[in-house]
Amino acid sequence: MKTYTVKAKEIKRETRVIDADGMVLGKLATQVAEILMGKDKATYTRYMDTGDRVVVINAAKVVVTGSKLTQKTYIHHSNYPGGFKEISLRDLLEKKPEEVIKKAVRGMIPRGTLGDSMMKKLTVYAADGNVKVEKEA
Repeated sequence: MKTYTVKAKEIKRETRVIDADGMVLGKLATQVAEILMGKDKATYTRYMDTGDRVVVINAAKVVVTGSKLTQKTYIHHSNYPGGFKEISLRDLLEKKPEEVIKKAVRGMIPRGTLGDSMMKKLTVYAADGNVKVEKEA
């Protein structure tokens, strides 16, 4: 008996729409990362991009539990002197709510070029953009 390996031309991609209204950030990111990697399919191969495209709407209405709004910070450095930047989760949710979801999902998928190709299949909208919604469980 041989192990079946999916070939690139056999991968069938769908587009899934997820409504983030009222969903907890971590649970939403886990669900999106699983779909992007293709772990919900029988043809999952860890070294190939077998996942579907994901569109997340209503990113501004995502829920955060506990005291993460004030305590969680995102840190970035430009590698120049004085280039240290820090922003809290509350401020980032107000300015760019789609970035919060992208950063959460990025931390859950593989690093490198494989993860980059998976992230290209993720689209996040802050509000409902007249998209047909399938409520994911």
